Formats: sequence, C-alpha cells, structure tokens
Amino acid sequence: MLPIIYSLRNCPYAMRARLAIFKAKQAVLLRDLVLSHKPAEMIAVSPKGTVPVLVLANSTVIEESLEVMLWALQQTDPDDLLHCQQEGALPEMLSLINEFDNGFKTSLEAYKCAKRYQEDNIAQCRVVCQQYIEQLEQRLTEHMFLMSDKESLADIALVPFIRQFARVERQWYLQSPYPRVRRWLNSYLQSPVFTKVMAKHPLWLDNQQDILFGVN
Repeated sequence: MLPIIYSLRNCPYAMRARLAIFKAKQAVLLRDLVLSHKPAEMIAVSPKGTVPVLVLANSTVIEESLEVMLWALQQTDPDDLLHCQQEGALPEMLSLINEFDNGFKTSLEAYKCAKRYQEDNIAQCRVVCQQYIEQLEQRLTEHMFLMSDKESLADIALVPFIRQFARVERQWYLQSPYPRVRRWLNSYLQSPVFTKVMAKHPLWLDNQQDILFGVN
C-alpha cells in the first residue's frame, strides 16, 4: 500500500511537503481537504487536525511538514536537495528553515492580518518581514539559490512562505528593492513542477477517491 498524505492545496506547509514528495519522485496517495471539513480518517491518526499528515504503509504517522520533506528526500533525492556530499550543509539548511519557521512566519501572519483588517501598522509589520527578505536577497546575491548555486531543501521549504509575502501588497512587492528574490520566486511559480504540485483536485470527502501523486 502506498503512503497517504492529507493535504490542503494552498497551505504553505502542505505545499512544501508536496514539493519535496514530487522532487523525490515518491508515489503517494493524495487526499485533498478543507479545514472546515476534516476527514475522520485523518483526525483518527492525527488528532491535532493540521496538514500535512503523512501515513506510511507501516502506519507510521508524520505530522510535521519538514519531517515529511526529510522523509521523502531520504528515500530518493535525485536533485541532491540535501547536499549529501557537502559536510555541514543539512544543519545549515535546517537552521535557516527554523529561523523562518519561527520568526518570519509570525511576522508574516501579523503583516497579512494588518492588510486584511486595514490596520494602520501595515508598514511597520512589513518592515519586520523585510529583515528576513533582505537576508534572502543577500544570499541570492552570492549564488543562484539560497544555499549555493544548487537548489536545496531550504529553497523548497521557504518558497511557499515567500509566495505569501509577495501577495500581501502586490504592487509594493513588485517595486521593492529585492530583484533577486523576485527572480528566485518567479522561477518556482512559473515552473512545470510548481504547476503540478498546485494542481486542483476534487476534495477527498466528496468522492473518496485517492489521487496518485508524486510520480507524474
């Protein structure tokens, strides 16, 4: 039996899990859902009720997106996203991802809320986010991707969140002093891989039909 992944199409955590699974060419059964109507089958194995949730053939449950990514790439890593031959590369990637997961994500949520509710502190919220974006811009000044001239785990882990940042104040972002971040983000958004990862599927609860994902 193939692993099963419960996913939400536009959730950045689920998105990066799907990116890693697709990059690793791991066949899984995709079950798309909406948070307002979660399958009982998912809640039974993961009571916290967030996505992604990966259920392996041996019934092991992986509930954190980064752990799903690592599981997939540790099975097969055809693009060497883990930079296996480079000593210290993975801890450095994980450190950067952790910084953004714990710091940038909180700031991004505040920025999104300020825009949604038309709060008067939106510029202040944006400035906090920019500290993180500037770090990426500097990295991309030095090489094509975040860690080196090769794509890595860090790139696909962060790109869904930078996509969200870019959508908050679209016109400001397009004129912002981050041309390398824009180029890097666009290279993903316009790629065939991203198109496949973001394909819209029927909700699993509507028809109980699993979608074969990761190998096409």
